[in-house]
Amino acid sequence: MTGFSRMLFLALAIAGCHALSVPAFAQEAEDEEEYKPVLPDVAIYKAMLDANKVTGWIQFRNYDDKQLIYFTTLQTMHCRLSEIRYSVNSDALDKRFPLGKCNPQIPFNLPEDNTNEYIYISLPAGEAKTLAIQAVWDDGAGSEIVVYKPCEGVGDSTCAAIKTIKKPKKQLQEPVPSDSPIRAVQSQTPGKTFTEPTPSSAARP
Repeated sequence: MTGFSRMLFLALAIAGCHALSVPAFAQEAEDEEEYKPVLPDVAIYKAMLDANKVTGWIQFRNYDDKQLIYFTTLQTMHCRLSEIRYSVNSDALDKRFPLGKCNPQIPFNLPEDNTNEYIYISLPAGEAKTLAIQAVWDDGAGSEIVVYKPCEGVGDSTCAAIKTIKKPKKQLQEPVPSDSPIRAVQSQTPGKTFTEPTPSSAARP
C-alpha cells in the first residue's frame, strides 16, 4: 500500500468512526449540507514539485527565431502556490510569473488562457543562458532555488537541464491573502478578486 493510499485509508477510517458516534438527527443534517470541494493536501503538491525537478520546473524551446520558456509544470500546481519567482541569467529572482485563478473543482488543470500569459514567456533567440526559479507555497514557505539551462542539441524540442541547486537564503514572509490563490477560494470574504496580468504579446506556436 502506498503512502497516499495509507493516508486515504486512515482518513476514511477516522471519518467512519466519527459518523458512528454522531446522533442520527445530526447525521441527517450533515447529509443535507452542500459539499464544498477541498484542495488536495500541500504534501501532494510538494511531491509533484520534487518529482519534476530533474526533468524541469520550466522548459526551454527554440521556435521561429524565438526562445520560449514554458512554466506549464508549475502552473499545474497554481492552487497551492502564492508566487513563482524567477530570473533570467542571474540568481536575483526579481521576476514573477502570473498564476491562474484557482478552481478547487479542477485544482490541477491549466487556466484557460488565449494569450498564453500563464504558459510561457518569449525571448529573443538564445537570450536565456540560465533561468533561476523558486516556487513559493500558499503558506509563504519557499522551495529550494533551481537554476536551469537549455539542453544542447535538441533542436526545437522542449528541454531543461539542472545547472545548480541552491537553498533559500532566508525564510520568506507569509504572503497576504490577496497574493494567494488558495486563500482566494477558501476565504470567507465575499467578492475577493485578483488583478489580472498584462496579456502576453507572444502567440502560442
